[in-house]
This record gives sequence, C-alpha cells and structure tokens, in this order.
Amino acid sequence: MRITRSTKLAACLITVLTLATVTLPSAAAPPPAAAPYDGLTELAPIHFTAPTSAVVAGYHLSTPADVDVRAWVGNRWSEWTPATAGQPTKLPGASDQVQLRVIFSGARPSITDVSVQPTDQVAPGRMTVQAAPLKSHVFATREGLVGGTTANGHVIVSRDHFVALPSRRGLASNGSGTYSVKVCTASRCAFEPVWDVGPWNIKDDYWNPSATRETFKDLPQGKPEAQAAYQDGYNGGKDGSGRTVANPAGIDLADGVFWDALGMSNNGFVDVTYLWTGDGGRGTVSITSGYLNLRSTASSTGAVVGMAGKSAQVTVECQTTGQSVSGSQGTSNVWLRVHPGMYVAKAWVSAGTFGAC
Repeated sequence: MRITRSTKLAACLITVLTLATVTLPSAAAPPPAAAPYDGLTELAPIHFTAPTSAVVAGYHLSTPADVDVRAWVGNRWSEWTPATAGQPTKLPGASDQVQLRVIFSGARPSITDVSVQPTDQVAPGRMTVQAAPLKSHVFATREGLVGGTTANGHVIVSRDHFVALPSRRGLASNGSGTYSVKVCTASRCAFEPVWDVGPWNIKDDYWNPSATRETFKDLPQGKPEAQAAYQDGYNGGKDGSGRTVANPAGIDLADGVFWDALGMSNNGFVDVTYLWTGDGGRGTVSITSGYLNLRSTASSTGAVVGMAGKSAQVTVECQTTGQSVSGSQGTSNVWLRVHPGMYVAKAWVSAGTFGAC
C-alpha cells in the first residue's frame, strides 16, 4: 500500500492507492547507464539594455563542469545551449535577458568571475517554437533507480514523478517544470517535468528540427537515435557512446509515471508531447508532494485517467464548471480540460483564465 500526504479537502485529488502485484518490465536488456551528471546550479538572469543575438560568457570554475546559457524569447525561456568561456554563443533569437547554469559531476563547483557580454558576431538564430508542440511516438522504459540522483540533483523516491530525455537542452532544474512533457497511452496521460538525462544518449535532442539538432542531424525530427540504431541499424546499431542499443528507448519514466499514472506493466511505445516546443494554454501544478489526479469529468468522482507530477506544466484546452474544490490556489468550482476527456481542478493549478469548453 502506498499512502500520499493529503488534507481532508485534497483527498479527492491526492489519493491513497492500494496496489496489486505489478509485473516488472522484461529484464532481457539491462537499463542504459545514467547520465554523467550529479546536479546543476542556475545563476540569476542577466538583463541587457537592448536585445542581442549572441553573448560571450566569461567564468572561472573551481573544478571542471559544463556551462549552458538560455534566453528569454517570445515570452518564454528557450532551451539550454552549451556556452564555452570566451567564445560567442548564438542565442535562439534576439533577447535582452539570458541565464547561465552549471552542470556538474561530483561535488558542486564554485563559479567566480562571471561576466556575460552581448555581441553580434554571429548571425541571429530562430527559436524552435511552433503553433503546436512536437508530438512523437517513442519507446518508453521504466527508469527505477530509487535512491539515485538525477542529472538535476533530484534524489529519486519510490513511485516518483518525472521523466528523462536524452539531452540536457530540455532539462529542468530540481523542483521546476519549465520543461515538461505530456505522455499518453491509448487511454491514460501523464504530465511530468524533465528531471533527468537519458536513456542511452545524452546529446540527442530529437524533438528539434534536423537543422538545429545537437547531434545526429541526418535523422528526421521526432526520431530518437536509439530507435534508429535499434530498428534500422543506424550508427552501426550503437548509441552515441558506442554501446550496442538493446531497445529503441527515447524516454525514461519514473516508477510513479510508469506504473501509476499510465498503468504500464512493460516497456512500450507512448505518445510524447514536448510542451516547451510550441504555443498554447498552460498551467502549472501547484502541489508540495505527490501528484494530481486527472479525472474523466469535472468532479472528484470522475474516473482517474492519469496524473500530473509536482510542478509539471499542463496543457489547457478550455475551462468548465464542476465540483467546488479547495487547494493551493484557493476554493474554486473551475476545472481545466487538459486533454480530451481529462480534467484537473484549477484549485491545484496556477493558471490564467481560459475560454469555456
């Protein structure tokens, strides 16, 4: 039995589950090794007096680590891009606000002598944001690794709620849902933050167009390198590190996503929507722990048809009235439709006002 913390008012949403025996996914192939990161530190955003198309970052690290930069473009943060000290880094669009982060292994390094200067030494790029976010049909595996640490420093707990993607370009900081995905089977969906890097590759942002993809630029948008290697013999059937690919995984799911939210018992294909790659209504799940149930109707009596993890962004198609619920955002009878036939109480989601369903 798994019990999640809840108040009396929240009991309809943060549930107590009695779980039957679960069949573990096939152990025919060992899970891919975890990404070689132990955590990250985000520095405060830096503002310029005018937009710039590129920046030159300067910094000193006490121990070796990777540094990324992102820009505020189109009222949202772009994906992260590696920034080499002293070298121009092209931004995904003209911006007057940027942010640095440090990705590290082992002990957290100190970063000093930080400077970020605007420059127009490189041609401006274009942020990969479209009318609708990319949706891809990819193979999902269960991450497990309870007690381990993800690439953003999150310590994995039992029945956790997050996903891993094989590039740190879409890696959110610990506790943040800036980069979130919607994962769906035929009958259930989950909204989860991206808190780890993997499986198989660590530089395969396959959700981006081929021209802007970090590596494997000859593959079509939406197709993970591991899938191409496994199904088509791409790269000699090996991943970016030279390992023979034993399954076509393009996403890892934490246990709570795999077993509880999606009801999966074996690895398999799912539909994944990479929410930061497109426009549309959004809300942010505002809970301190556990998960938020997706209901089949605008009521706590509706069937549970999925879950949304802490801090995850959810798509919002429209809003409707239903059962009054009290949560972190107050008491409200407004419910948000986040997917056809799936609703969440606005009392637990930080969001604006949307059109009626």
